[in-house]
Amino acid sequence: VQLQACGGGLVQAGGSLRLSCAASGRTFTIYVMGWFRQAPGKEREFVAAVRKYDGVRDYADSVKGRFAISRDNAKNTVSLQMNSLKSEDTAVYYCAKAAGLGVDYWGQGTQVTVSS
Repeated sequence: VQLQACGGGLVQAGGSLRLSCAASGRTFTIYVMGWFRQAPGKEREFVAAVRKYDGVRDYADSVKGRFAISRDNAKNTVSLQMNSLKSEDTAVYYCAKAAGLGVDYWGQGTQVTVSS
């Protein structure tokens, strides 16, 4: 599976960005896809995930009510709408394919910078 993420950029605090991730290859093996992020000097952390077939979503507490994950099964894409962005949301965001309780494929990462 290959994951190609796009949509990062620079935005002011309170603004919005939308990230997208396109999957290719053995997409029939995908059951859960999600987003993680890694800020400078910090460990990579979970942001959001969505199940492919029933659309069940999960979010980190820090983004609940501000971020929304969605999927388009026909296009094999997953998106992350980020609203009310804060400076602490600044990080490299990674698209990921879940395997069990872990991740077996990562996208290349896209930088999100929120200026205060």
